[in-house]
Amino acid sequence: MTDMVQHEELASFLRSRREATDPVSVGLRPGSRRRTPGLRREELAQLSGISVTWYTWLEQGRHISVSRQVIESLARVLRMTSAEREHLFTVAGLALPVQTAGPPEVDDTLRRLVQALDPNPALVVNPWWDLLAYNQVYSALHGGLDGLPPAERNVLWLFFTATPARYLIVNWLDEGRQLVGQLRAHLAQHPGDPRGPELVATLTAASPTFAELWPEHTTARFRSYRKGYQHPTAGLLSLDYIKLAAASNDRQDLIVMLPADQTTADKLRQLLARNAGQQVPVPHHDGEGADVVLVRRTAEVLRYDGAWLPVQVAARVVQHDEVGLLSGRVVPRGFGQP
Repeated sequence: MTDMVQHEELASFLRSRREATDPVSVGLRPGSRRRTPGLRREELAQLSGISVTWYTWLEQGRHISVSRQVIESLARVLRMTSAEREHLFTVAGLALPVQTAGPPEVDDTLRRLVQALDPNPALVVNPWWDLLAYNQVYSALHGGLDGLPPAERNVLWLFFTATPARYLIVNWLDEGRQLVGQLRAHLAQHPGDPRGPELVATLTAASPTFAELWPEHTTARFRSYRKGYQHPTAGLLSLDYIKLAAASNDRQDLIVMLPADQTTADKLRQLLARNAGQQVPVPHHDGEGADVVLVRRTAEVLRYDGAWLPVQVAARVVQHDEVGLLSGRVVPRGFGQP
């Protein structure tokens, strides 16, 4: 937005809000000789604590600087909604106002939509990529999410700290750089939300890769694109990403991954069926005497001949140098073993 257009939009927006404000709603007597609707310029200026001349210049679209304090005062007197207030700050060229983060509830209709999108992966996130809702196939795609602590159900946390993500996502490092750039942009858009800085500190401490990428000061916006997954049981998946804003909450976005080809669509249906508990045979592996006989619903992840293979307690792996059998569960060697 150019400076001239921005000043004109600010002027028009203030004028429209002033004319739409009932004088009685701000404590003024209605009067009988009003020739214009809403508040007069001098009334709004007085209630906002600014000079009439200066406010008149604002409505004339003159190139004058405006402070956050003045904009806050105008928004308060004009009783703007949160959306109107954000727009006022935007056209005034100021950072968005501080918002108090509300509880991460997702509208029931939106939640049902996410579930109805199976077998296409779908999720709802906030500006910090917290997973507020997701469907079964998205959970299956990432090895099962329901058992994770709430603090770990975060796209960035899973991406940078869960080892399988490196093998699951094609072009993992490029994807990571994009996510870091979007996180930095969100920090600028929501400067008063403590969740952002807390997430940056947590990821910096937990992930050497994130700690290396963050100082690059990359910024990015979400873009629709084609993403590749190399899933251990479903194989290569090609998915087109799309992101839609939730009308019920401007801090929530719906992300849907659509299959880019029929092969991927078929694989997603098969993945959803496996996740529902159907028994799915796994091809016999002849190397090193290992024999995987059955995989049910994803429960944990096993390093297996260079791939990350989801396994369930019912799975049996024999004579493999990277795995051990502990309490009836197949686990990677060195994880939870004495």
